[in-house]
Amino acid sequence: MALPEIRTQVPRPTEAERDHAVSVLRDGVGSGRLSHDTFLGRLELVLNARSRAELDAVLSDLPQGGRLPGLLLRAVGGLSAFRARLRGAWRTEQAPGLCLPAPGDQPVRIGRIPGSDLRLTDSSVSRQHAELRHHDGGWTLHDLGSTNGTHVNGLRIIGAVRVRPGDLVTFGTVSFRLAAG
Repeated sequence: MALPEIRTQVPRPTEAERDHAVSVLRDGVGSGRLSHDTFLGRLELVLNARSRAELDAVLSDLPQGGRLPGLLLRAVGGLSAFRARLRGAWRTEQAPGLCLPAPGDQPVRIGRIPGSDLRLTDSSVSRQHAELRHHDGGWTLHDLGSTNGTHVNGLRIIGAVRVRPGDLVTFGTVSFRLAAG
């Protein structure tokens, strides 16, 4: 007579455990321990994990703080600073290049108005948004009182700021990575 097979059922991870794992992954990206691609791959593993052991394996090389900070962060705001940084980093990587022109006496006018040297038809760009001027061997970006702002490397500028190839410039919501002409 054969004995019946006894199956032990492994408890699936709870939503709280999955949330904690996602929080640890976020901290890993925020601290530079994980790349964006690694984060996305591990996030998928966390969401599809069938046991706590699978969750532990995904997080085995990452330091795990207490659960309270992660829960507190979610309770305080739905959109964490990490998500905003991650989204900003993704947009930064996707920004098209904008070649700086040859130096000249005339400023490069940027805006929505016809006749602009760089005409951007996006509604977040002001009619006369900004100017690029060559001065003292370098370039200066001037905001012309735009409604939605001009940003350099994520920081809103008021007035003028020195820019160089490699800088990320944003006019309203339109971003470019400056490149040497």
